[in-house]
Amino acid sequence: MPTSRFQPSSIKNKVKREEVARKQKKAKRQDKLQRRLAQAKAEANDPLAKKKRLAQNVPRTLDNTRVYDPSMLTANPHPEPGPSTLASQDDFANNSNAQPEVEQQPQDEHAADIATDPFAAYFSGAFDPTVPPKVLVTTSPKATRTTYDFCDEICGIFPGAEFIRRKKGKGFEMGRIAGWAANRGYSHLIVVNEDMKKPNAITMVHLPEGPTAYFKLTSVELTQKISGHARATAHYPELVLNGFVTRLGHTVGRLFQTLFPPMPEFQGRQVVTLHNQRDFLFFRRHRYAFRSPEKVALQEIGPRFTLKLRYLKKGLPAVKNLGAPSKPLEFDTEENEQQQEAQALKEVEMGEAAPQDHEGEGEAKPQEQKQKKVVPPTEDEYLWIWKPELETTRRTFFL
Repeated sequence: MPTSRFQPSSIKNKVKREEVARKQKKAKRQDKLQRRLAQAKAEANDPLAKKKRLAQNVPRTLDNTRVYDPSMLTANPHPEPGPSTLASQDDFANNSNAQPEVEQQPQDEHAADIATDPFAAYFSGAFDPTVPPKVLVTTSPKATRTTYDFCDEICGIFPGAEFIRRKKGKGFEMGRIAGWAANRGYSHLIVVNEDMKKPNAITMVHLPEGPTAYFKLTSVELTQKISGHARATAHYPELVLNGFVTRLGHTVGRLFQTLFPPMPEFQGRQVVTLHNQRDFLFFRRHRYAFRSPEKVALQEIGPRFTLKLRYLKKGLPAVKNLGAPSKPLEFDTEENEQQQEAQALKEVEMGEAAPQDHEGEGEAKPQEQKQKKVVPPTEDEYLWIWKPELETTRRTFFL
């Protein structure tokens, strides 16, 4: 049966066909405009109608349909009805006195993580809140001018940052630099890596016990390239962390928190934002101004860049074969066995006399512990590392 609606494509004359199609599109636009104006007029008189419409018309995005992660510290927003869920619903329907089981979140484990992680001293108030953390900023070997300019921007972001050029040659591995900085009172180490004469990665090390986080760096835009940017001042900025919902995300967020002083200077009206969306960390810095009691204006200071976590290590970066000389060749002979037996007897005799000697050395032990130097490990221990097979769907996120 032929369709009852008139189709412009049935007109054979090209000029007439285009004219009819143009009139139809104009009529549709006008009809849509009139409906929107009528809807806006009705919602102006009834604010509840607008709230109801917005509550019903929620768009489906990758963010609000993400795959549920058991390490999330919030409730499961979209529980999927599986066989166990349906069975529990049937049991609940049969037994009216039964109560539905609520999925427990790892709050206790997260509280234990917070109490024992390396950042606990910062949040416990052990340090002076008016003194900014000391941050050492350096680069990869043989860096170029573009990376140095980005390091200058980094030093302007963190109030206690200091830039030192990395020397060329052996003996300046990242682990050795971290140990050197920890022994001199630095609380963080930031290493900016470059590739093809452009900064492409950032390594953040929390001193003296770690952890070490490695981020890929993209979309770098310096302050001078931002149109209408504001001038930064020496005031301590406020910090806004948004979108960190998992235990791994909280660890990364607390790492960034320790880079800034606990007490911001509100008179500077500067705010640093780290927004997590789909595991991309968008960094922005603004200055806000109160135009009226209800309106606030923002002016970007810069710089702007994007980070993505690739791995998180426990402790400092490792240095392979740290202070380990090559072992000489050894041969098993009867003389060596006799020497080993004699040495074992001496150790036993010394062990019996040790308690008397340690009584006088009790006062010297605390001094030795205070003077103990931070030494980087020889092997890396990963807490989390990104792999392509982890992203089973486009809706799988980890922070």
